Amino acid sequence: MNPTNARADFTGEWELNLERSLLRGPTPKRIAMEIEHREPQLVQRIRLTNAEGAEKRMTFAYETGAETTNSVGGAPARTTARWEGQELVIESWMTTPCRAVYFKDHWSLSDDGRTLTMAHRDGDLAGQISILERCPRSCSAPPQEKG
Repeated sequence: MNPTNARADFTGEWELNLERSLLRGPTPKRIAMEIEHREPQLVQRIRLTNAEGAEKRMTFAYETGAETTNSVGGAPARTTARWEGQELVIESWMTTPCRAVYFKDHWSLSDDGRTLTMAHRDGDLAGQISILERCPRSCSAPPQEKG
């Protein structure tokens, strides 16, 4: 992927591989993601289609080495991002009407740059592993029907 001291560049369009992932909560029909990464800035745009076909869009912005604020379902979330070796670790804290929530996500890129792994090793999503594959063409449009 990179020389030993180089950091991963997550820029690209990605699609969740549902068969290879282990998700907590309801299984979506599809998750497509666009990431713009220009160190230290990272913007993650997610397009989630639930099992019933309803689409939800979310955007998160991070800055490595700094605290940022994002919104999750209308609730503010404090987020920090930092490098631990070749992994980008993103931690988020938010308070919902019911409780405080904590997420810790470890991002890593495969050696060939075609697979992005987002692993929650602890926190409220402990055990969740999302495996995303780089799209050979745009993920933003649904696959073409053959007819």
